[in-house]
Amino acid sequence: MANFPIINMEKLNGDGRAATMEVIKDACENWGFFEVLNHGISPELMDTVEKLTKEHYKKSMEQKFREMVESKGLEAVQSEIKDLDWESTFFLRHLPVSNISEVPDLDDQYRKVMKEFALKLEKLAELLLDLLCENLGLEKGYLKKAFYGSKGPTFGTKVANYPPCPRPEQIKGLREHTDAGGIILLFQDDKVSGLQLLKADGQWVDVPPMRHSIVVNIGDQLEVITNGKYKSVVHRVIAQTDGNRMSIASFYNPGSDAVIYPAPELVEKEAKENEIYPKFVFEDYMKLYAALKFQAKEPRFEAMKAVESTVNLGPIATV
Repeated sequence: MANFPIINMEKLNGDGRAATMEVIKDACENWGFFEVLNHGISPELMDTVEKLTKEHYKKSMEQKFREMVESKGLEAVQSEIKDLDWESTFFLRHLPVSNISEVPDLDDQYRKVMKEFALKLEKLAELLLDLLCENLGLEKGYLKKAFYGSKGPTFGTKVANYPPCPRPEQIKGLREHTDAGGIILLFQDDKVSGLQLLKADGQWVDVPPMRHSIVVNIGDQLEVITNGKYKSVVHRVIAQTDGNRMSIASFYNPGSDAVIYPAPELVEKEAKENEIYPKFVFEDYMKLYAALKFQAKEPRFEAMKAVESTVNLGPIATV
């Protein structure tokens, strides 16, 4: 099988640009995931984020997780648990309004570092969206504009730890799903693996842990906007018997009131009947997703199609 796509972003600045863009194109069309190196976020900042995230888990979350495991009797389960994930998480919101100062138990240095990290990730997400526009033949800035609601995009981070699990064959770290949003940037542990994606041939493939890389994946909204040219891909986290896996996933998503629909340029090239995706308000999709996250995405698209006639389709608001 072809190797997992790894992209050295420094090569975008010279003779290697065309070849690098081709790797990104192939990754978006055939994998739904890729990993970027030399992405402009300093190794020092990433090391600090990792250190403080792991310290915060030990200090504020590990004991609560143990108590949850004990209270549910999870250490002794004999059959597969299908309604629970073996993970300890908290969420940060960056846009449209940050809530970092309100999240309990974070010390000041950690808040400051996560704010700085989020700003860098936001810039990287916007750069990546423009690279996708270039490959798709869309004007620069199209995807960013498509994500803009009245208050801009939504951007938030899920900070997760996957502690050692005594029965990984019975409990997933995170059950299989596609991501509902736009483009997802993941800073994952470089020592403890676990993230896997499902290839079209039915094979589960490991997303390789690499030091100082950012893993990028396509969410459902980009599948809709590209009219299926790029697909959101099913993925999961396998719990491990040893090692605590850190995962910091940042979701650059449409604004809650953004209207999402296939880019006309990507539909008209073939014919109007090839528009197989619905038009909808992002918030409506998220309400549906909340109830159906761990099920196939296709019925979600069908359900949104059923209500799309009620969506008010003004032009995309530009910034």
